[in-house]
Amino acid sequence: MADLLKELEWRGFVQQATPGLEAHLVKGSVTAYCGFDPTAPSLQLGNLMPLMLLRHLQLHGHRPIVLMGGGTGLIGDPSGQRSERPLLTREQLGEHLRRMRDQMARFLDIGPGASSALVLDNAKWLTPLPTIDFLRDVGKHFTVNVMLQKESVQARLEGGLSYTEFSYMLLQAYDFLHLFRERGCTLQVGGSDQWGNITAGVELIRRVEAGEAHGLVAPLVTTATGQKFGKSEAGAIYLDPALTSPYKFYQFWINVDDRDVESYLKLFTLKSRQEITELAARGTQDAAARAAQRALAHEVTARAHGEAAALSVGRASAVLFGDFDPRAADAATFDVLAQEVPTATLPATDSLGLVDAVIRAGLATSKSEARRAIEQGGIYVNQERVQDVSKALESRDWVAGGNLLLRKGKKEFALLRVAHR
Repeated sequence: MADLLKELEWRGFVQQATPGLEAHLVKGSVTAYCGFDPTAPSLQLGNLMPLMLLRHLQLHGHRPIVLMGGGTGLIGDPSGQRSERPLLTREQLGEHLRRMRDQMARFLDIGPGASSALVLDNAKWLTPLPTIDFLRDVGKHFTVNVMLQKESVQARLEGGLSYTEFSYMLLQAYDFLHLFRERGCTLQVGGSDQWGNITAGVELIRRVEAGEAHGLVAPLVTTATGQKFGKSEAGAIYLDPALTSPYKFYQFWINVDDRDVESYLKLFTLKSRQEITELAARGTQDAAARAAQRALAHEVTARAHGEAAALSVGRASAVLFGDFDPRAADAATFDVLAQEVPTATLPATDSLGLVDAVIRAGLATSKSEARRAIEQGGIYVNQERVQDVSKALESRDWVAGGNLLLRKGKKEFALLRVAHR
């Protein structure tokens, strides 16, 4: 217990904490919560830091509460937003909650045990709450001038902040008070943009219950180039495989900048100090091998999508980028590739020459173009260059039950697959 805060600091989870938190943690097991509003259809990479923070607390014997914002999601947190979020329907929020709850279970041990995580929905106590009672019992403990000083409010005043959003801080503070009363929860964690909301709850518990409560916030993660963490050229990276494929999820991590990989290993994996130090050293010695990125990508993908998926997408990535022989790949690897590169299916009876294969794969629009690409050394069959325009594809070219990977130039891939009857 005494080493927990030091471990969290080393990993990069601590930006601010309320005074006395370390002594509070040393007393014994505490219940800690973090809120997640279901304003998106899936958890995103930005949600991973608080999830991993809860996981570390759980591994040290504390009990996490995942608070799903079925109630606060109807309002929308103004923190970190340039404009007001579109208001979602209760039905939309309910569907988002269901999907996000399933994703949480991959990161935390959820169940009835003493340190098992609880998943709660604040709609159960917020939606029945009478407005007059709330204003009388909770609102009287907040002054408008103090609320106006909070960073989440200040950042939005110039562009406009609705009363709906302005009230969000009171609702989050009431969540903390409710969990303090009903679950003995004495710690709230989150990103640094939540500091004002969290300390409002700490103060409300002190005023109403004369109780001791604490807050801990982690810094918002950015890349070495200063960009917001968790974004790609295509937009946000989701944990839902229907929104971001496990392969694209894996590729995000494998492409992490060398300057970021050590800090990401600390934040998003459970590897020990020694393991992280060794991986970082290997990266310095052999940058091309990207051992640290591979370890990072595998562990986070396995946690989000399962070990089997992590192995398959890892092999698919290695096949495309020349680190794994396609002839040694299994059918699952080619199933992944079929979702990520242009794919054509051929009848099992077809005999095929390389020129026609290049056309069928969409890597050329005519035989003359295909022949020219082959003769100039720009066509690869299962990652091996072939310059014979008369080559006929043989049974040994079709691997893992009828798959053939073609490449034109450095990055233009296509997959041919034999249809099975």
